[in-house]
Amino acid sequence: MRRCEPPESALEEESVTARHDGWSGVGWQDWQDHDGIRMRLDRGADPEAWGGGRPLHRAAGFGSPAVVTELARRVADVDALEGGTTALWEAVLSNRPDNARALAAAGADPWRSLMGGWSPGRLSLAGPTPDLFAVPDGERGLTEAERATAQEGRRLVAALGSFHYEGTGLACVAGIDAGEAIRRLEATSVAGQELDELVEDPYAYDMDESLQIIGVTTVPGGCVVTQPWGYAPQMPGVLTRLSRDTVCYGLYANPKSGNQGSIARNGVVEGWDLHPGGSPDQDDTPEEVLASYLYHCNAVAYSCAYAGLRPADARAVVGPPDSWAELPQRDHWSH
Repeated sequence: MRRCEPPESALEEESVTARHDGWSGVGWQDWQDHDGIRMRLDRGADPEAWGGGRPLHRAAGFGSPAVVTELARRVADVDALEGGTTALWEAVLSNRPDNARALAAAGADPWRSLMGGWSPGRLSLAGPTPDLFAVPDGERGLTEAERATAQEGRRLVAALGSFHYEGTGLACVAGIDAGEAIRRLEATSVAGQELDELVEDPYAYDMDESLQIIGVTTVPGGCVVTQPWGYAPQMPGVLTRLSRDTVCYGLYANPKSGNQGSIARNGVVEGWDLHPGGSPDQDDTPEEVLASYLYHCNAVAYSCAYAGLRPADARAVVGPPDSWAELPQRDHWSH
């Protein structure tokens, strides 16, 4: 779940842009082909530009150390910025330590402050390879709070493991249990053969019927409302009721457009169309940058962590839940 691969459609668009700089047709797998990349460069491919971005950044995140080294020796500045980050930052964020080492050997600066006051080197201290770079004298390490956050992040990612969650809807709610969630939603507990048949094949049922059924599970720190086949837990009317006097993070793993996140606090939707598990933004706080790193490409773990949930495994997401419940007939899209 840690590695993200760009959608093919995005690569096709970028390859059209790249037609005139020598990179036409290059996909993410090609950045691992040293001979192929070197041949393009020798034939005039621009080492500084690819599809509106920088080839070294793409190689840092998806390529091999040999390709990274090849590009690094051909660019004017190994620490050139794209979107406010260096190629070394991309290698650390993408958990590619060999690429990070190759960039550092080529002169990249691990301790250059980039997003939220984080440098690639300090960010790596919170990851799976904290000894990636030697920490120079005078460079501050992680605070106690950051160290605890990183430790919980590694535990949570390992506890959830890898599983298919495309098409799943979630609401991660802080501070209440499954029973209270059902009460707040005015839902009705359901069981029996008809439920078993729906859970077995929800797509055989009319959507208006299947979307009414949700699973609810108590976990350390709160509860998870889940629907492995739909978006119901993230509907605004559900989130606002669940979040009274607390906070919840909603997720819908949209098969068409990717992960969509939302935040509701004390009955009010504060954020919508967010991108849990995505890369950090330039205006993110230090805490947000760290969370984006710890849960990069792991939207479910990000959603749980935002609400302070500490599940011991993935059961609250993939089932079977503590309880199945049926939502009341109402307009759940209204706040």
